[in-house]
Amino acid sequence: MKWKKYTLKTTVEAEDLISTMMMEAGIEGIEIEDKVPLSDREKEQMFVDILPEPAENDGTAYISFYLEPEADQEAVLEKVRAGLAEIQSWGTDVGAGVITASETEDKDWINNWKQYFHQFYVDDILIKPSWEELDPRDQDKLLIQIDPGTAFGTGMHETTQLVIRQLRKFLTKDTVLLDVGTGSGILSIISLKLGAKKALGTDLDPCALEAVKENMEVNGIAPSLFEMKIGNIIDDPEVQAWAGEGCCDIVAANILAEVLVPLTPVAVSRLKPGGVYITSGIIDEKEGLIVETVKSCGLEVLEVTRQGEWVSVTAQKPL
Repeated sequence: MKWKKYTLKTTVEAEDLISTMMMEAGIEGIEIEDKVPLSDREKEQMFVDILPEPAENDGTAYISFYLEPEADQEAVLEKVRAGLAEIQSWGTDVGAGVITASETEDKDWINNWKQYFHQFYVDDILIKPSWEELDPRDQDKLLIQIDPGTAFGTGMHETTQLVIRQLRKFLTKDTVLLDVGTGSGILSIISLKLGAKKALGTDLDPCALEAVKENMEVNGIAPSLFEMKIGNIIDDPEVQAWAGEGCCDIVAANILAEVLVPLTPVAVSRLKPGGVYITSGIIDEKEGLIVETVKSCGLEVLEVTRQGEWVSVTAQKPL
């Protein structure tokens, strides 16, 4: 079955009004594409692997929505056109206001991402989704099963792989890890499978709770070895108190460089003397910013590693 896809070319100025209008017209889901730079607040909330900033904002926005074949296409479109005319009558610039139609195959939208995630290696660690079979030749690999679902983090991104390699260098059987921006839980799971004593995870997205729970279970991680808290450790006293002070051996943060700046002093407070801070998510042009940030917080830079255009900075709290 093919769905009808409609895309409206409009302006950034009008996108919020049009989005509301479409929902009122009975359209259940929309996609918005624009080149508006992320706000500082949005960057703080993106504890994930991320691509470089988009191109310069030209004020254009594209709003797409999907209709089932049996839906009354023209009736819905007429509502959209009428709503668009009303918004324009308010003096809002709706731009071209052109709606183009196309077709797309019927999809299981929640599970469609699975076609892009296949097993891969980070050195001798095999990371695979649960729906793929284990090759007998991989029996000697450290197996990590990850189903990201609605949370981020498969390990395929260079930034995650940089952290994984640094964790292997500094983990011991006594390590207590704080994983900031846990996502799917991949860094905590790998750390615990490598023998860490305990892991703590924080994330802003409540969806991460269920994703991490399922991934911990499929990897045979005992619930007592991992605790998780939803909230922003940068400015939430409750999350900071939960994580404790001076009690973590490693803090790992695979986050935007702009978020690492306010996070670093908070991370330092969580570290024990001699503890290690592993950062990633740093585009190469921001390397200097993070190096200076960790130094200004009293840490000694131990190593700067690179993969592609991404950088990881590892630093240590003085004894």
